[in-house]
Amino acid sequence: MIGLNHYLFVSAALFSLGVMGVLTRKNAVNVLMGIELILNSANINLVAFSRYSVASLDGQIFAVFVIIIAAAEAAVALAIVLSMYRIVKSVNLDQADTLKG
Repeated sequence: MIGLNHYLFVSAALFSLGVMGVLTRKNAVNVLMGIELILNSANINLVAFSRYSVASLDGQIFAVFVIIIAAAEAAVALAIVLSMYRIVKSVNLDQADTLKG
């Protein structure tokens, strides 16, 4: 029987991998993938707590909003990465300060 603890463990593992990816990578695309892992772990938590609570759909509704926000974030972030690549010819985040001027 799969219980709430199993979902929380998977979510914690995804969150840890996402944080590690955001903090250790210098490539902008890898950092974006880490952020997506963090948002997916939040979705797992929302749906799992909604499933094992008083049988309401609040968690699923919030998860849909998180998915919509993640899609918008990915579109805007990839546009910024493409703009950075056109200017700097690299997606290394150490060189991201050249977009200031």
